[in-house]
Amino acid sequence: MLIVDVKALHQGYRGKPVVRGVSLGLGAGAFGLLGPNGAGKSTLLRSLATVSAPTSGTLRLFGHDVRTRKELRAARRGIGYLPQSFAHPADFTVTDFVRHCAWLREVPRRDIPRSASEAIEQVELQSQAGTPLRKLSGGMRRRAGIAQAIAGRPALIILDEPTTGLDPHQRVRFRELVRELARDSCVLLSTHLVEDVAHTCARMGVLYEGTLRFVGPPAELQALGTADAPGDTPLERGYATALGAPPVQDRGGAQ
Repeated sequence: MLIVDVKALHQGYRGKPVVRGVSLGLGAGAFGLLGPNGAGKSTLLRSLATVSAPTSGTLRLFGHDVRTRKELRAARRGIGYLPQSFAHPADFTVTDFVRHCAWLREVPRRDIPRSASEAIEQVELQSQAGTPLRKLSGGMRRRAGIAQAIAGRPALIILDEPTTGLDPHQRVRFRELVRELARDSCVLLSTHLVEDVAHTCARMGVLYEGTLRFVGPPAELQALGTADAPGDTPLERGYATALGAPPVQDRGGAQ
């Protein structure tokens, strides 16, 4: 079963189109969404996270339509979402924040303390669990954001620029975490950094000017690269080449 099933999705703001006719099918596994700043990645992820309703097209999550308030509430129980920036009460500690987000997602009350503790440990913030978020560095706050998105192991985990502010060690640990989560969940992460997803995602997509220009495994993206394309690695050259390719439609291939 597809966890995410999108067909001809359009999204925009104040009459300006941003996402233009994207079709994408995702099952369990890790999928990396690449694209330059302004390509429409965050807008697409907001739609998939049910934060913004598409202006047209269809969105099915976990095999069900997402239209009515009841359908939205049911879908959101299974979605962990990290936006590019997130607000939090000034004096919330890491533990307070992760538990609160788990409660909002309707994780069973009896499971919230354990789920929050496990998620905080997975992002290696145990020693800061009692520290207010306002006192943490940017990278630590980002890790707290990842923790709230994965608490309770939702079936769909959407991470928008999750490695921003992480140091090299933390980025390696993040890749390990994504591979672990992807065994049972659909992990969708976006970035404009090719190497962030090259070692973690079985499939990748390239979004440019609101349309998908490539969907497939990293090896296929690498093979697209031409000798004169910009980039320091074959994968970067494949990505640069894909930006100039015509739009494609994904039919929901296996992860």
